[in-house]
Amino acid sequence: MRNIVILISGGGSNMLAIAQAAQREQWQDRFQARIACVISNRPQAGGLAKAADMGLATQVVDHTTFALQSHPREAFDSALMQAIDSHQPTLVVLAGFMRILTPGFVVHYQGRLLNIHPSLLPAFPGLHTHQRAIDAGCRFAGATVHQVTVDLDDGPILAQAVVPVLPDDSADSLAARVLTQEHLIYPRVLAQLLSRQP
Repeated sequence: MRNIVILISGGGSNMLAIAQAAQREQWQDRFQARIACVISNRPQAGGLAKAADMGLATQVVDHTTFALQSHPREAFDSALMQAIDSHQPTLVVLAGFMRILTPGFVVHYQGRLLNIHPSLLPAFPGLHTHQRAIDAGCRFAGATVHQVTVDLDDGPILAQAVVPVLPDDSADSLAARVLTQEHLIYPRVLAQLLSRQP
């Protein structure tokens, strides 16, 4: 069985879209793949309850408990790696995981670590992507699924979805339109990757 570990920090809507696609498309039978665990760095993340409601295993590695250590980011990433590796993952999927990961973490999962970013990369890496697209006068925005490298919001692009920027768009209305596309392309990319793997 090939295991997928999904990392979340908030409501987990992309995680839910992936989990629903995995059920609907019978990934376990077709690809011998399953979501082994949903892990959050925030105990109060709403996505944990949604995952549990779907019968998925959940776990919390709270980043705030490492704040007093001499190297808190490295200590957190080390603990997170232990939690992930206990599931022997084929893929590690960042789905609204709001942490900048250390190079050591990224290298450890090289080629297996995926992210979705709410812009048409390489445009607008980082935060506040929708407002930045509006401010720049972009006619189109979208989302990008990519492999994670040590550079922020960089790495080989696996899929993109494009949406129009409407004249009366706010950051919130554009974000909502992009999010509907995220929910379509992220599960599709995972299914394509699983279908190609031996």
